[in-house]
Amino acid sequence: MSRVPELKPVVVTRAETSDGPLTRELKSLGLPTLLWPAVSVTPADPGPLTAALAAVRSFGWIVFASRNAVAAVLERLPAAPAGVRVAALGKASAQVLRQRGWPVDLVPHEANDAALIATFAAQWQPSDAGVRVLYPASSRALPTIAAGLTQLGAQVTQVEAYRTEGSALDVDDCRAWIARGGVGAVTFASPSAVTELARALGVEDFERLLSGAAAVAIGRTTARELSARGHTAVVAESATLEGLARTTLRVLQQKRA
Repeated sequence: MSRVPELKPVVVTRAETSDGPLTRELKSLGLPTLLWPAVSVTPADPGPLTAALAAVRSFGWIVFASRNAVAAVLERLPAAPAGVRVAALGKASAQVLRQRGWPVDLVPHEANDAALIATFAAQWQPSDAGVRVLYPASSRALPTIAAGLTQLGAQVTQVEAYRTEGSALDVDDCRAWIARGGVGAVTFASPSAVTELARALGVEDFERLLSGAAAVAIGRTTARELSARGHTAVVAESATLEGLARTTLRVLQQKRA
């Protein structure tokens, strides 16, 4: 697709470089980008995850809620463990697992915590009571998945697979873009990105940014974090980076019309 010079640049807040997956998706649609990585993904203490994976065959399920969790597990356990079923929250995580030879038994229709729990509930049998579930998660994982599975009757072991932390932004450059109204849209791929960008910019500049630029969220959980701060986000047509990019293009085209 040809470049669309009339459109203002799109801010990418997820942890990636100039050739990262979301940036590539946006550029393939002709959209200029600005990298404001508000979050960084760093290794967790390897002990708990290594110990859990050493006993992986004692689990009935492994639940992956992100590609970062997939990467952390595959680094230590390249081959899928026999007899352990796998759930993936989102097509991207499922795709990476399948590419590495892991069968994926459950993928909810929508990539959010509630849909994952609902999908488990729809196929839950009395014999599943007490099943052990391994949930490798972010240091900032919400309690929704573990609590929902526990309520169904599972025994959930949640281990920190990676850490999600704030990243050092060039705040002066960000504020210069905000001051001249140069941003067309801001993409958010996680609630942590919302939290950390707001923290880095400060309340006043975060408000000024989103008063002029469209906020586009990858899913409902991220949109709720923006709503809690007084901003309405457009939710991506699908909870994938491709869906986030395509929705951003549509929003900018509608603003221009």
